[in-house]
Amino acid sequence: MDIITLFSLFVASFLFIVMFKSLLKPFFFPSKKGLRLPPGSMGWPYIGETFQMYSQDPSVFFTSKIKRYGSIFKSHILGCPCVMISSPDAAKFVLNKAQLFKPTFPASKERMLGKQAIFFHQGAYHANLRRLVLRTVMPEAIKNIVSDIESIAQSSLKSWEGKSITTFLEMKTYTFNNALLSIFGKDETQYIEDLKRCYYTLEKGYNSMPINLPGTLFHKAMKARKELAQIVADIIATRRSKNQDYNDLLGSFMEEKSGLTDDQIVDNIIGVIFAARDTTASALTWIVKYLDENPNVLEAVIEEQESILKGKEERGEDIGLNWGDTKNMPLTSRVIQETLRVASILSFTFREAIENVEYEGYLIPKGWKVLPLFRNIHHSLENYTDPEKFDPSRFEVAPKPNTFMPFGTGIHACPGNELAKLEILVLIHHLTTKYRWSVIGPKSGIQYGPFALPQSGLPITLYRK
Repeated sequence: MDIITLFSLFVASFLFIVMFKSLLKPFFFPSKKGLRLPPGSMGWPYIGETFQMYSQDPSVFFTSKIKRYGSIFKSHILGCPCVMISSPDAAKFVLNKAQLFKPTFPASKERMLGKQAIFFHQGAYHANLRRLVLRTVMPEAIKNIVSDIESIAQSSLKSWEGKSITTFLEMKTYTFNNALLSIFGKDETQYIEDLKRCYYTLEKGYNSMPINLPGTLFHKAMKARKELAQIVADIIATRRSKNQDYNDLLGSFMEEKSGLTDDQIVDNIIGVIFAARDTTASALTWIVKYLDENPNVLEAVIEEQESILKGKEERGEDIGLNWGDTKNMPLTSRVIQETLRVASILSFTFREAIENVEYEGYLIPKGWKVLPLFRNIHHSLENYTDPEKFDPSRFEVAPKPNTFMPFGTGIHACPGNELAKLEILVLIHHLTTKYRWSVIGPKSGIQYGPFALPQSGLPITLYRK
């Protein structure tokens, strides 16, 4: 028997063992008080139901499962056995029981963002990082940068004026500039272009196959990540040489009392850029779409925003926005809430069971992924009347508990939601009072990559009023 035949037999045997184990593993776990696994299908060996989920609108996949099995069911996605949950109480249970469920991400994502980033931890280290982040994104801190955000918004809109643009791509640039402002303040302008260049290369590898060979997207992303880390390290060194206090996020991380090493600071700076950019840009893109599709809502928003300008003129105040103005936009704030509900930009999140967990008579085995399905919660008839309709007035009354989770909940809820809302309010103010727009091409369709987006990122043409 030649060496090639032997090698072929070895490969075939190895693949058989891997597939056999992956087929059987999800079904055989130590029992706990005689509990059974939730109902559901595990799909094909190893592949599971990944193809069924990603070959269609994921909402269709989840909805069909809920109709068949109920609000808690099992599946096998991306090589992992999973339990999926779609009831508000179950989502609250999973997201608030940090001692039972931990955040989990693909290993390749950890390598790109940095294994010491806030997303991948819990306990004392996570609590310390969350405290340091919150200090710079809570209202008391961000009310001082309203004028800076406004300058970025005005400059962005000016650059789009009279052009056909892809809304999502331009909103990503807008939110990126705001992220850099909150992280580095206004004093690190000499590094901004290099930071952007490296990050743009890094983000192209987020959803690539983790093959670290020259020429692959993943390899290019990891090289960019190394260069990005060096830029942040240079900024840290420069700041230390100046011996000054800084009120931005990097300054918070660098405080002696923070207890963070330089490597931990770098990982968390890169992680915050990732968290601060795409989700807010997606929300802004959907707002533009929904306002275009609902002219009555758009007219009401324009009236609210113009009344703010009129009031400032009558009082002889500076025409620029301040924190108080952004707190006087109730209708626009409801538009944001309804957009986050209908669009459900983060359709679900991942947790992992730290130990065998009993829930509603079912066993969630240790090591299994658990997916709270935000989109299904936000679109359930049990939680919202006519849930597919875009209707900001529904938020004139507070939603039922645990039925509105655009930023998650519990200790891992997004700490930057107030800053994101401020960025959106400021841009919508200037967009609606100074511009009009028309959507180019088809107005229907949703794409996932990985966030829910209007088809093709919503191409529009922007006009000055």
